[in-house]
Amino acid sequence: MKIERVEIAANKIMLRKPFKIALGVITEVSNLTIKVITDTGNFGIGEATPEPLVTGETLEGCEAALKLLADALTGEDPRQLSRIHSIMNQCMKGNGSAKAALDMACYDLLGKSTGLPLYQLLGGQDNQVETDMTISIDTPEVMAENAQLFVEQGFTALKIKVGLDEKDDIERVKQIRAAVGPAIELRIDANQGWRAKQAIKMIEQLQKYDIAFFEQPTPASDIDGLAFIRTQVTQQIMADEAAFVPQDALSLIKKDAVDAVNIKLMKCGGIYPALQINSICEAANIPCMVGCMAGETNISIAAAAHFVAAQKNVRFADLDATFDLAVLAYEGVVGTEKTPVIQLNETAGLGVKQKEEVAL
Repeated sequence: MKIERVEIAANKIMLRKPFKIALGVITEVSNLTIKVITDTGNFGIGEATPEPLVTGETLEGCEAALKLLADALTGEDPRQLSRIHSIMNQCMKGNGSAKAALDMACYDLLGKSTGLPLYQLLGGQDNQVETDMTISIDTPEVMAENAQLFVEQGFTALKIKVGLDEKDDIERVKQIRAAVGPAIELRIDANQGWRAKQAIKMIEQLQKYDIAFFEQPTPASDIDGLAFIRTQVTQQIMADEAAFVPQDALSLIKKDAVDAVNIKLMKCGGIYPALQINSICEAANIPCMVGCMAGETNISIAAAAHFVAAQKNVRFADLDATFDLAVLAYEGVVGTEKTPVIQLNETAGLGVKQKEEVAL
């Protein structure tokens, strides 16, 4: 089996409502869907969701990167993932979203060629993944109302976006905890919104609300700041924007800067490097979460969910991106309806296929 060509399609998708975090406000998203077509007529699908505020990639740049990578991979066996990534990394640095799209398409082909769903191919047994639900920044009252609604829909873990205003952030968490009661797990994500000393103060003030962990409290470049925070607080600190590739995970662990790491396929370049990151963390007794970018559809969410289902060290899942989308062009694994349990099907590969007709 050899890669014959790669088809690339650019898409714009509206969100159901604006999504606000410390880094900015998102009202619509752009992504690229691909088909890796082989000389046997089989194809695998993948998705790139570039996020300039996080990965530094634009839609246009990602599309250009995909074309270059596709040329470099033409004639290669898509099932040889180690070689595929070696070629991509020799071709260009970074560009995690573009590499992730090709990676998951190759894994889709690998699954189809073996007749196995991806979670089984990766060594997993459980075909269900429970995700949290993210509450974007709004007034404390609106966020508390949304939290209560999500709990009524069955979610047992909520991720709260903060990082804009200290006083408002405290009130947001206070009202959310009051609205959902003590049994719901709350996770805080500041999206790099605090400085180290500010983060320590905020963590100390928020700890009474029983927070599971604090995600990326400081700027991604401030690894020493993360390490300093860990010496001053007892709460769990998770890295997100500070952990893109396996080398980042190793650096964070060496500096004793984190209690957990958030893996995202769009940051690291797909499932293959995600496996490496998780192995590094597991060896250091550091649990992982698998998250997603705003705008990811069920193509990449399916890939991430298969990965989660196969990895014991992945303790948390934040795979709620499709719930904010107005429409999906593909079907399978997860849709736009909010549900805390992602049910992986037994279809070979990713288990996602294109709908007959969808207007984006």
